[in-house]
Amino acid sequence: MTNNFQVVLGKGGFGVVCHGYLNNEHVAVKVLSQSSTQGYNEFKTEVELLLRVHHVNLVSLIGYCDEGNDLALIYEYMGNGNLKEHLSGKRRGSVLNWSNRLKIATESALGIEYLHIGCKSPMVHRDVKSTNILLGETFEAKLADFGLSRSFLVGGNTHVSTNVAGTIGYLDPEYYQKNWLTEKSDVYSFGIVLLEIITGQPVIEQSREKPYIVECAKSMLANGDIDSIVDPNLHRGYDKSSPWKALELAMSCINPSSMERPNMTRVAHELNECLEIYENLSKRSQDANSTNSMGHGTSFISDTPSAR
Repeated sequence: MTNNFQVVLGKGGFGVVCHGYLNNEHVAVKVLSQSSTQGYNEFKTEVELLLRVHHVNLVSLIGYCDEGNDLALIYEYMGNGNLKEHLSGKRRGSVLNWSNRLKIATESALGIEYLHIGCKSPMVHRDVKSTNILLGETFEAKLADFGLSRSFLVGGNTHVSTNVAGTIGYLDPEYYQKNWLTEKSDVYSFGIVLLEIITGQPVIEQSREKPYIVECAKSMLANGDIDSIVDPNLHRGYDKSSPWKALELAMSCINPSSMERPNMTRVAHELNECLEIYENLSKRSQDANSTNSMGHGTSFISDTPSAR
């Protein structure tokens, strides 16, 4: 299937991911490394979850191999890699524009929302991060890697007590300190991803004055200048109100108190509003420019604030 693991797409805690073909269709094959710290339990968790959940914004499981020490998962192939590769510039090509970033964020949020409220029983992903958001040929976004996912109970129970698992930089501090897992832990992690999308900055960068992206964003936010916060690779190809709203949403997601964070339904709704703001103002700008090119009308001036 993989032609002896010839084309490696990536590596992670589980093992290596290779490109392959199944019935002449592209697939991604994740093979468990013998030295993997995740092992059979995570493999079993991912298989069981993906066999029962199906959503347009979750990566589909096509099949698996469970034969002795040979464990492998076969997924649909996502041709544009993961979100982090594009934000960091590791994948050559055009920079993701603001519209594409908002669409990717919205679709990822809808995938997480499905885990929280669409599954029976509801699930917490526990490892939401930019490397686990995969992009298809038209940059459609799908959430991947469910080996750490856990069910949580609804009703009177507010949390599940469990050992901490996830990725440094994305971990909910409340979960880390108390071992209390809730769906709001995913919301915190998604808030960090949203900061990555807005700023284009890595989550942890030791060369920065403030290495952690949360402290870095708070410091820049104090200056009240959105252009100093948004990824300079966008060359200000956005109206100011849309990234302001997205930034305020990200900061609400990373509130130290889980009770104060929005749920993923609210997050997806507000991201869609950010996209609508951007598209409406872009259309007005284009209409105004079209009018000017015909020799009449006034120039378009954005009525959005430069700071809040």
